[in-house]
Amino acid sequence: MKNLDPHFIFVMALILIMLAAGITAIAKKLKQPYPIALVIIGAIIGIVDFPVLDPLKNFITEEEVFHFVIVTIFLPALLGEASLKLPFSELLLNKFPILSLSLAGTLISYLIVGFSSYYFLGLSIQAAFVFAALMSATDPVSVLSIFKSVGVNKRLAIVVEGESLFNDGMAVVLFQISAFSLLSYLDLGWEGLGLGFWVLIKVIFLGLIVGGALGYGFSILTKFYDDYPLEIIFSLILFYGAYLLAESIHGSGVIAVVTAAIILGNYGSRIGMTPVTRLNIGTFWDVAALLANSIVFLMVGLEITRIGIVNKWGIIFSSIIIVLIARSFAVYISLAFEKNFPGPWKHIINWGGLKGSLSIALAISLPSDFKGREVILVLTFFIVLFSLVVQGLTVKPFISLLGVKPNEKET
Repeated sequence: MKNLDPHFIFVMALILIMLAAGITAIAKKLKQPYPIALVIIGAIIGIVDFPVLDPLKNFITEEEVFHFVIVTIFLPALLGEASLKLPFSELLLNKFPILSLSLAGTLISYLIVGFSSYYFLGLSIQAAFVFAALMSATDPVSVLSIFKSVGVNKRLAIVVEGESLFNDGMAVVLFQISAFSLLSYLDLGWEGLGLGFWVLIKVIFLGLIVGGALGYGFSILTKFYDDYPLEIIFSLILFYGAYLLAESIHGSGVIAVVTAAIILGNYGSRIGMTPVTRLNIGTFWDVAALLANSIVFLMVGLEITRIGIVNKWGIIFSSIIIVLIARSFAVYISLAFEKNFPGPWKHIINWGGLKGSLSIALAISLPSDFKGREVILVLTFFIVLFSLVVQGLTVKPFISLLGVKPNEKET
């Protein structure tokens, strides 16, 4: 087949990189959030007939290609890069809001979206909770790029990024349970509820164990070398190895990568990396993350145009309202007992809880015979589009409206 020809794949990848890099460069020059620009341009390219780009569009929008590129190639790199630079001291200082949002907030959102989709959107109980899991994952890339241009408080940025990294792991686990085990658990009644909770805990802890062990092991390994190109390779092996190993033993690959990268970026960099190594590893992952994010969001824009929406506008609009309401409940309830957390910050976290490529990739991974798959795809794609374009473009003026300043202290 043509799409399996290595030369064809290389040419398509190069064209995609050139497009993504060009759009990102223009967006940065105009001081606009590049993920939003990429999604919009990708959607335009998908809608408008550009014969010269047809091979690229057909190749990228194949479901197997999209899912493989997002989940297997780019997800470990993006998670690793973000976690590598998170200072553990800051995470520890903000552990309560981060854990409240990523654990309690994710579960609240999951339950509200799930039951609402079942009762108000007419989805089956399984489809409703699969959709709920997809809507529980947040993507901080767009909002953090806006944060940088505005210069919001560092603590607020840490909480937003920390929530996203940990709630992605929760959302993936909830998705797997909902898609493949929910009905059997429901048949078991209370025993099934307990079994589902046990699976959730087991998957999370397996991810923590794999990530912790590999992160510690590779941190010790860096003590024996002062060779930054080799240590960059070590970090590559760590991120992808942690993800694949955890997934192979039915743990959370997302949590494994986040845990491993946090350990390497804090403990490993302190005991085994020179300043030159730390600088070069950081630079390498900056470039890798920019490239990955640029390609991912362009692919999202291209993929959105492949979804059929005939006679679905009513359910699309209703689902957007449900997801926004669920996010509000999740944020305000989970942060209700955080006394030293300003109200305006809660509003920003609420509106800035954008959906991204992980939700789409997971939706696409559903088996073709999954009941309700088409509706889930439509709803997921359009909520991601609404989130990135509408919410993403209004976060910056919303921050200005609330009067949040870079050095604002908690009140």
